[in-house]
Amino acid sequence: MPGNENQIFSSSAVPFRLVFLMWLVFTIEYLYNIDLGFLGIYPRTMHGLLGIVFAPIIHGSLGHLLSNTFPLLFLGTLLYFFYDRIGGIVFFRCYFITNFLVWLLSPRLSYHIGASGLIYGLASFLILFGILRQDFLSLTISLIITFVYGGAIVSGILPNDPHISWEAHLFGAATGVVTAFDLARKKRIR
Repeated sequence: MPGNENQIFSSSAVPFRLVFLMWLVFTIEYLYNIDLGFLGIYPRTMHGLLGIVFAPIIHGSLGHLLSNTFPLLFLGTLLYFFYDRIGGIVFFRCYFITNFLVWLLSPRLSYHIGASGLIYGLASFLILFGILRQDFLSLTISLIITFVYGGAIVSGILPNDPHISWEAHLFGAATGVVTAFDLARKKRIR
């Protein structure tokens, strides 16, 4: 099945590039003993706008980086493998709209870093889009993602830990949900 291997490889290209960039930035921070956290999202400030682009590639610790690496590779590859025609739209929205909402609406004036908002967006999209499409494969994907990430999604959007951006989780999940409804509706219209 060489075709499937090529499709899996091409489906992982976008998430792999982002993860590579995350690890490269973390390695540079570690080797040169610098903190790039100032490039995170700082709500409603001009310099905080940079975080809309840079926050997902900056991580506060190795544990933080690892906890974002595997879900991003898994969910991103699933997205592009099964929904390749809309994968770019979903990824773009979950990346940029989530970060913009954190910048605009976060009640906490602190730096928000990491890719978990994107991850929550992808997971929420995959769960809901599968339910809305109602075909066997989409529902199977939805069930798998719900089983693997469902509990974490629900608990992650609650303000439990002041060091974790629940706002990114919440706005990521909301972006994924709205994107799923939007794209499912557009597919029905066509």
